[in-house]
Amino acid sequence: MDTPIKPAEFAEQKIISSILGNQFPINSTLPPERDLAKLFGITRPTLREALQRLSRDGWIEIHQGKSTRVKDFWKEGNLNVLSTLTDFQEYLPDDFVLLLLQIRLLLSPTYTYMAIENNSDEIINLLKLHPQSSDPAKVFSEFDFLLHIRLTQFSGNPVFTLILNGFHRLILEKSDIYFVNQEAREYSVFFYQSLLQLATEHNPEKAKQLSTKVMTESITFWKKTSNTL
Repeated sequence: MDTPIKPAEFAEQKIISSILGNQFPINSTLPPERDLAKLFGITRPTLREALQRLSRDGWIEIHQGKSTRVKDFWKEGNLNVLSTLTDFQEYLPDDFVLLLLQIRLLLSPTYTYMAIENNSDEIINLLKLHPQSSDPAKVFSEFDFLLHIRLTQFSGNPVFTLILNGFHRLILEKSDIYFVNQEAREYSVFFYQSLLQLATEHNPEKAKQLSTKVMTESITFWKKTSNTL
């Protein structure tokens, strides 16, 4: 059974969707607290709790005695904004997944290098369980995310893990689409087998080069897949 949403969380989500839907445009000011509380059917203390959370996460700017400004979240936001955006996929730019893949291309070679250098045995044990090209897309989605999470964890830098976890649900949903492509599944098997070999050889530099190559190709595969949707 789903846990009922708290009033402050409800108000927070409604304000975010109103910002993304342009009912409360960037750099506009929010209506007075009295009006917002009435609009959402909540008390003013509950509304203030929601506004404080939105301010903390980078959606709005509160100044005592002045109107609350809607921030330009693309320019003034932070990782909290980025993570929250994945819960409002209907408002995301069409190229949002492509943008995430470009970030992964920058990060993955580094955390792969560090993981192979620091803890290749754990990576070997995981890669021995890699899926086969005949396995369903869902199996690939779950394994691929697990692999990257483990690589970030074994890299020794927890910031990599926090970034990846921020997009957990979106990554899994889009990966289900990506791995429907048989060619993408076969290429991923090549990646897993090659990385297993390099981990066995304890060769972090070549693992980094492999990651760069594969993450670049994954962007190409995603473009092909998204163009057929």
